[in-house]
Amino acid sequence: MRGIFNDELKRLLGKFTEMGINVSEQIYRATKSFIDHDRDMAQGVIDFDNNINEEEVNLEDQALNLMALQQPVASDFRQVIVVLKASSELERIGDHAVGIAKETIRIKGHNRDSQIESEIAEMTNAVRTMLDITMDAYVKKDGKLADEVIKANNQIDANYKKIRKEVLSNMKTDPKSVTGGTGYLMVANYIERIGDHIINVVEWILYNQTGKITEINADVTDVDGLN
Repeated sequence: MRGIFNDELKRLLGKFTEMGINVSEQIYRATKSFIDHDRDMAQGVIDFDNNINEEEVNLEDQALNLMALQQPVASDFRQVIVVLKASSELERIGDHAVGIAKETIRIKGHNRDSQIESEIAEMTNAVRTMLDITMDAYVKKDGKLADEVIKANNQIDANYKKIRKEVLSNMKTDPKSVTGGTGYLMVANYIERIGDHIINVVEWILYNQTGKITEINADVTDVDGLN
């Protein structure tokens, strides 16, 4: 019976990792479509979102069935809970990628700012690196990698503030830039929010390793019965 549980758990964790890879690709394709002004690629991101949603539903079903049928011990229970919670965060990240793709379609043909777009590309690279490090930390059960993610998120927050300041300044001096500027603000905000969701995933990874709910930059609280 234990062998069956381990096999099913391994399968569940593999599917979760696969979802993380797909979501990372969605981020890349969404922001690339925006910077390259590629509406077809943007539509592809929107269309693929159904796959991300289905992955979350399937993971939830697998996780609940595993808990109901196999009666896992505390450490196993934590791993299943992490998949339930973190897959929800990944699905929300996918939604933000769709938001970026929709902005690509909406502002096509309006004035574009290559400098702002370059900064958005930099933010995108940073947030994808965050997600890759996070998934690596999950697979390797390495809590130390969380420090790299937190540092990267701080940089993303700083980049967002810089872009926001530049865009608002441009919109004040050049009325023609308002439509495009609004799009830049939306996309930068989506990327910043993606970073926040990745931090949430990190918190669940730390919970899996320690049995403690850890709010980044906040106190650590024990979870009754699981530590």
